[in-house]
Amino acid sequence: MGGFDSTSNMRAGQLFGIPISGTMAHSFISSFKDLTEIEMDHLAERVLFFRDLIVKLFNLSGTNDGELASFISYGRAFPKKFLSLVDTYDTLKSGVPNFMAVALALAEEDNRPIGVREDSGDLAYLSVEVRGMFRRVETEIAEPMNITLFETKQLKIAASNDINEAFLFSLQTQKHELDILGIGTHNITCEKQPALGGVYKLVEIDDEPRIKLSQNIVKVTFPGKKSTYRLFGNDGKAILDLIIHDGLDPVPRPGERVLCCDPFDQHKRVYVTPSEVRPCNVLCFENGKATDAVKRRTLNEMKAFAKSELQSLRPDHLRVVNPTPYKVSVSQGLFDYLHSLWTAEAPIEELR
Repeated sequence: MGGFDSTSNMRAGQLFGIPISGTMAHSFISSFKDLTEIEMDHLAERVLFFRDLIVKLFNLSGTNDGELASFISYGRAFPKKFLSLVDTYDTLKSGVPNFMAVALALAEEDNRPIGVREDSGDLAYLSVEVRGMFRRVETEIAEPMNITLFETKQLKIAASNDINEAFLFSLQTQKHELDILGIGTHNITCEKQPALGGVYKLVEIDDEPRIKLSQNIVKVTFPGKKSTYRLFGNDGKAILDLIIHDGLDPVPRPGERVLCCDPFDQHKRVYVTPSEVRPCNVLCFENGKATDAVKRRTLNEMKAFAKSELQSLRPDHLRVVNPTPYKVSVSQGLFDYLHSLWTAEAPIEELR
C-alpha cells in the first residue's frame, strides 16, 4: 500500500491504520426511481432550485430524477463527505449537474462537498469537461449567491474503471483534471504477470552443493548458501546486485573494490568500488516467529520507503519502453564454484 493515500479495504484500515474511503455504488443510485421516494425537506427544495438554475445554464432538457434522489439521500447521510458517482446515466448531462445541485445546497449549509467519481468513458476528456462545468457554476451561480464553500479548486475529480499501468502512463501525455485515481483490480492482480513463477530447487544438502542444469540458461541454479548485496555509486544510485557464496567470499564493503562477474559469460566482468552496500537478504521469520527485522510500518512510512527505493534506481531502468535491464552479478568465487560444479555434473557428449 506504499503508493496509496487511502483504501476501501476495511481490514487494511484496521491492521495498518490506512484511511478508509469510498463512494456510492451504481446499485444504490439505480435503486431510486424518482423524487417521490425521498422526503421533500428544505435541503431537497434547495437542491431542486439549484438544479433548475443549472439546467438553464447549460441548456439541458433535464436530469435523471432517480439519480438526483439518490444524491440527496447520500448528501443527507454524508453532508461533509459528499462524493458522487456520476456516470450511471450520463456523466455530463445528468450526473455532474445533479451533483452540483446537491453540492450547492450542502455548501449553502456550510458543508464542503468533496467531488465526483467517473467510472466509464474517456476519463481524461471527461475530467476536463467536468472541471469546466464546475468553473462555470462557481462563477455564474455560487459567487453571485455568496456560496463560498463551492470552489472549483477544492472540488476533486476521481476516476476508476480498471485503471492499469498503461492508462497511468498515458495520462502523462494528455491534458486532464483528475485528482484521485481508484485502483483495485490491477493492484490485486498484475495484468502482465498474474502469477509468480517461483519453483523450489535444491542448492545444498548435508553441506554438499547441488545444481540444476538446463539448456535454458535462466533455469540453471547457483549452488550453495548465498547472500545478496546491493552496491551503490557516488551518485546514490544502485549499480548492481552482487551474489556471493557464504563462507567462500568476503562481504563487500564501502570503499573497497570488488570484482563483479556475469554468471554465464566469463568475459563480462567489472570492478565496482561502492559508496554504500546494503544487504538484500533479511531474516524475517525464524522457527515460526517474527524476528526484530519485521517492523509494521505506518502508511506514511511505507510510502516514504517505496519512494526512496524507486529513487535509488536510474531513470533508464524505470522506462516503460525498452528499459535498461538491471544487472545482477556474482562474485569471482561464486562464478568459479558454479562452473566447477557445472563441469563436474554435466554429462560429456560422445560423438562417433
